[in-house]
Amino acid sequence: MDNIAHSLVGAALGRATADRHVARAALVGAIAANMPDWAEFFIGCCGWSHADSLVRHRGITHALVAAPFEIAALTVAIGLLARIWIRWRGRGSVPSWRWLTLCIGVACLSHLFMDWQGSYGWRPFLPWSNHWYYLDWVAIVDPFFWIVPLVALAWGSDRHWLPLSGIVVLGGAITGIIVWRYDIVANWVLVCYAVICVVAIIGWIRYWFGPVDRQRLAVAALLLLAAYTGAQGIVSERRQREIRQIAQRRFGTAASWAALTNIGQPFTWERIYASADTVASDDWVIARQLQQPAVAQAITDTPDGRAVAQFARFLTAEVDTTEHAVYLRDARYARAGRNGWGVMRIRLK
Repeated sequence: MDNIAHSLVGAALGRATADRHVARAALVGAIAANMPDWAEFFIGCCGWSHADSLVRHRGITHALVAAPFEIAALTVAIGLLARIWIRWRGRGSVPSWRWLTLCIGVACLSHLFMDWQGSYGWRPFLPWSNHWYYLDWVAIVDPFFWIVPLVALAWGSDRHWLPLSGIVVLGGAITGIIVWRYDIVANWVLVCYAVICVVAIIGWIRYWFGPVDRQRLAVAALLLLAAYTGAQGIVSERRQREIRQIAQRRFGTAASWAALTNIGQPFTWERIYASADTVASDDWVIARQLQQPAVAQAITDTPDGRAVAQFARFLTAEVDTTEHAVYLRDARYARAGRNGWGVMRIRLK
């Protein structure tokens, strides 16, 4: 999912697990929840090409084998920095290594699960297996993963201008994003978002909760998100069974299929079915053209082609003989056109 969601859920997890034992547990949780993405900087993500990002993003830093090392490294770093800070200031309590590890570990692992639950995918068994896994439950961007933990964090914060300023800035940015892309957001989501915002403001002004209850508030927010995610998972499993049956009737028992999550449209999925030579939905059909010699050459003989073929869930191709080029697309993100994130142009020699 997006890094706003990772940060807010991580902050709620930090507060829920270790608020009484680790100073600034919410901040620690927010940092730890982004650790698999932070770690990509150490393997050179700033210099990645588009093809590199397809292969390396959500790569080894998101694999299960890397998680213990990331948790240990961040725990040691934050633990030592906290001790240096406390010694320099001459006051404060030293965080327990046990509680700090728990706080960071839970938040870091939440990143992996949240990435797995969408339709982009996750490769947990790198470097031994490059296979992508998809739950197809929750969209890669979901407003409820922003607003629910933000309200809990706000209600549990100190009544001071500094946390209020941060909450207002972040809440305003989230609202701006939703207003900017309101055209793809379901009406009921917009209504729920507006109601939650009003309730959040009233709750802050009337001081319904405070720092004493912030750990329980964080737990309640996480349980609400878990129920929301679980409900989408249950509905998704039913929808996937229906789609699998349709795909097999349409293309035979060897057909592949997916229920792709829709951003801004919780509890809805796009049907997609595929055979060796066709990718289709209910209202469109695309010839894959993967058997053409030029396409096979692009996929096997070029780094960019291999990268797209490794990443794409539903690979399609177009050959342009006038340009001596092959356009490879992942039908999840691009079904036509020659520009865009889901398209790779490969010039043949």
